[in-house]
Amino acid sequence: MKQLYTRWGKDVDPENVLKEYPRPLMVRENYMNLNGYWDYAFTEKYLKPKHYEGQILVPFSPECALSGVERQLKPGEFLWYHRSFDLMDWEQEKEKCRLLLHFGAVDQECVVLVNEKRAAAHMGGYLPFEADITDCVKAGINDLTVVVRDFSDTSYHARGKQRLKRGGMFYTAQSGIWQTVWMEKVPKKYIQSVNAVPDPDSGKVRITVETEGEMPVEVRVHAPQICSEPMKMPGKIEFLEEEDFIEEEEVAEENWGYGFGYSNDTIIITVPEPALWTCEEPWLYYFTVRMGGDVVESYFAMRKFSVEKDEEGIPRICLNGKPRFQNGVLDQGYWPEGLYTAPSDEAMIFDIEEMKKTGFNMVRKHIKIEPQRWYYHCDRLGMIVWQDMVNGGGAYKYWLVTYAATVMSSWLDFHIKDTHSGLLARKDEEGRKEFEEEVKETIRVLQGHPSIAAWVIFNEGWGQFDTEKLTGAVREADPTRLIDQASGWFDQGGGDMKSVHNYFFKLKVKKEQERAAVLSEFGGHTLFLPEHSACEKLYGYGAHKDREEANRAYREMEEKVQALIREGLCASVYTQWSDIEEEVNGIFTYDREVRKIDGAE
Repeated sequence: MKQLYTRWGKDVDPENVLKEYPRPLMVRENYMNLNGYWDYAFTEKYLKPKHYEGQILVPFSPECALSGVERQLKPGEFLWYHRSFDLMDWEQEKEKCRLLLHFGAVDQECVVLVNEKRAAAHMGGYLPFEADITDCVKAGINDLTVVVRDFSDTSYHARGKQRLKRGGMFYTAQSGIWQTVWMEKVPKKYIQSVNAVPDPDSGKVRITVETEGEMPVEVRVHAPQICSEPMKMPGKIEFLEEEDFIEEEEVAEENWGYGFGYSNDTIIITVPEPALWTCEEPWLYYFTVRMGGDVVESYFAMRKFSVEKDEEGIPRICLNGKPRFQNGVLDQGYWPEGLYTAPSDEAMIFDIEEMKKTGFNMVRKHIKIEPQRWYYHCDRLGMIVWQDMVNGGGAYKYWLVTYAATVMSSWLDFHIKDTHSGLLARKDEEGRKEFEEEVKETIRVLQGHPSIAAWVIFNEGWGQFDTEKLTGAVREADPTRLIDQASGWFDQGGGDMKSVHNYFFKLKVKKEQERAAVLSEFGGHTLFLPEHSACEKLYGYGAHKDREEANRAYREMEEKVQALIREGLCASVYTQWSDIEEEVNGIFTYDREVRKIDGAE
C-alpha cells in the first residue's frame, strides 16, 4: 500500500502536536498536554521491557506513519509506552488540590502506572477515561507508563471497521493511544461533570452539576454567540471569591440567565427570547459554573430534534418543530497518515467546512467515536450529526448480513429476529453486557453536544441483539434525541426511523405511519485517481472513468433523492466523504487533495 499524506500531515510539528484544549464542553484554566514523543517497546509477555525500542509520537497509533513506528500490535503482544513529567511545585500544591490524568482513547485494553503504582485500568478502545493520580505522584520528576494490548477483530470487543487483514470496506487495524493525553489540577472538591438539557419550547435550560457529595453551585448563562473562530486554549475565566455568591437580581445585564442550587440536582434557568440553533445560524450559549474554588465553562444550544407529521400525515424529521430534510454524508474518520487520528485540528475543521460547501447539512459518523473537538466544531459550524455506536461481536456471517440481506431487501421488507445470536455474532454474554455499557457511556460522554440529532445503535446486523431492549435503554439515557435502531436492515419495528441501505437497486421509499423513512446509505460510486490513491486494488459500487462522468452520476442520484422527499423520504446519507485505502468512493481523495464531486459549489 502506498503511503499518502494530507497537507496537514506533512506539516506536523512533533513538539506541538494536537495541543488544542481537548474537552470544550468542560473547560478549566489548568491544563497540561502530554502529547509528543514517548518511549515505546513491544513485548510478548506482560513484563516491563529492559530497554525501549525507540520513540513514538503520541497520540498517533503505532500502525500509522505519523507515529514513526509503522508496526502492527498483534493480539498476543503488549505495547509499552513511557514518558516522564515534572511537578516542580507539587509540595506546595498537594494539600489543596487533586491531579487528574486524562486519556481521550486507548485501543483496546490498557493499564496505567505512575511511579510504578497502578493508577488505572481500562477496557474499550473508543471512550475517554481518567485517573486520579494524586496519591501516586511526588514533587519533581514522575514516571508515566501505559501498557496496551489489542485483540482487534479476533474478539467480541468494539472494533468498528478495523481488521488485521484489511481489504474492501474494512481497513487497517490500529491500536494504542490515539487521542490526546493530558492532565489537570482540580480542587479537593471538584466538579466531575456538567450536563445541560435545553427546552426551547419552554425557553428554559436544565443544568445538572455532578460532584461527590452535595455542594452549593452557581451558574451564569451568557448571551448567545456564533463562534466562527474555534477556541484553542482556555482563556481567563472570571469568577467571584469563594464566599461571595450573588443573588439573581444582582447579575450584570450581559448575563442572560442566573441559577443557584446544589450539585446533583437540576438547576432550571430561563433563557429569554431563545436564539435557536440551526445549520445556518448555530447559536451557542456559553455558561460558567462555580462550585467553591472550582470553575468550569461549558455551552449548550437551544434546539430540538423530533419526528412530527406534516399536513399530509407523513412523519417528518423536524428541527425546532419545522420539517428539515437532512442531506447527509457518511464519514468514517480515517486519515492516510494517522488512521483514526486526524493530523491536526485544522484537518478536522476542513472536512466539516467542506461538507457544508458540498451541500450537506448532516454527517453520519460511521461506527467510530471522534475526539470531542470534532463534535465541538460541528456544534459551532452548524453540522448535524448522526452518531453510530461502535460495533463488536464475533465473526460476522457475511453471506447473511451482507449478501443475502442486500438482495432480499431489494424486493421485500427483509426481517430476521435479533434473538438469533449465532447468526448475528452475539453468542458471548460478556460481549453483550460490554456493548450495552459502552452504549450508555457513549451517550453520557457525547450528550452535551447540540449537533448530535440521532443515535444509531446497530449497522447492518453487525453484532445485533436485543434491539428493542437497547432502544429503550437509549431512550431512557437520552429522551431528547432520535433513535435509528437498525441501520440498513434487520429492522425490529422500533425507534424513530425506518432505515434502509440501497447501493444497487432503484431508489424508493415506503411511506411510514409513525417513523421517519430514511435512506441511511446509498451511492458509493468510485473514481480512481492513481496519484491520490493508496491501493491499486479498488472497492466500491460502480466505477467512473473521469470526474465529469462521476459528477453526472452524482447529480442524477441527488435528483432521484429529491423526488423521493415528496413521497416521504426524510433523510439521506451518501457514501462517502473520503476515499479510504481500497475504497475509492469518496467525495474527496484519501489525502484530501482532490475534490472528486463538485456538490453545491
